[in-house]
Amino acid sequence: MNNSQNRSAIHADPNEFFLGVKTFFPLIFAAAPIGLLFGALSAQKGLSPLEVLLMGSFVFAGGSQFLALELWSDPLPWLSIAFSTFLINLRHVLMSVSLAPKLGHWTPLQKYLGFFMLADEVWAMSEQRAMKQQTTFSFYMGAALTLLFTWQISTVAGSLTGAVMGDPSRYGLDFAFTALFICLVMGFWQGRKTGIVLAASGLAAVLTYKFVPGAWYIIAGAIAGVIAAALQYDDKPNGFSSSSEILQS
Repeated sequence: MNNSQNRSAIHADPNEFFLGVKTFFPLIFAAAPIGLLFGALSAQKGLSPLEVLLMGSFVFAGGSQFLALELWSDPLPWLSIAFSTFLINLRHVLMSVSLAPKLGHWTPLQKYLGFFMLADEVWAMSEQRAMKQQTTFSFYMGAALTLLFTWQISTVAGSLTGAVMGDPSRYGLDFAFTALFICLVMGFWQGRKTGIVLAASGLAAVLTYKFVPGAWYIIAGAIAGVIAAALQYDDKPNGFSSSSEILQS
């Protein structure tokens, strides 16, 4: 990597930023329904639009926000919510481990900011970009900020309309999460090996969900997927040769 590439990766590049926005744009149509669903459910739990906006700003993790909402009650079970969201967000450790070696050209401040904005969709796009060329900070933030604004706008809109929307599942909004992650996974599809990883991860997650209380199924699925990928690893070009491929589950 030459010095000009390093400079373009570190410094703001409007072209790279808008490329990140453009790359993420199709996922808006999957992320927005999820945000509407969360906002509607939040309104039914008694949260105000401002509280929904603040939760998205400080947490910015859809999976843990949904889980917290599921546990929301009066009195509020603070410890249960904190522990459960901690478990479900442990996958961010795996995503960070996968992505960090590809961001060696970023400054420490950029890494802190970038990993605060880390989300499943942003991770997947950054990994796919890194397979072809350098993942610049501008590209990353273009994708991340597009997701953030989409999430905030849609969740607030959902909270404003939640009272009249009724059951969001009748509009199919509850399937948006599943559809989005199917799209993300297919971006890493490599045939039979990927199928084995997904099967191991899914089976472990389902069994753990059924027999173990709490959010341990997230970790169980991730660990099973990593083990399945590691067992299939080889040094051939078609083998799993990077942590991004191992973490495709």
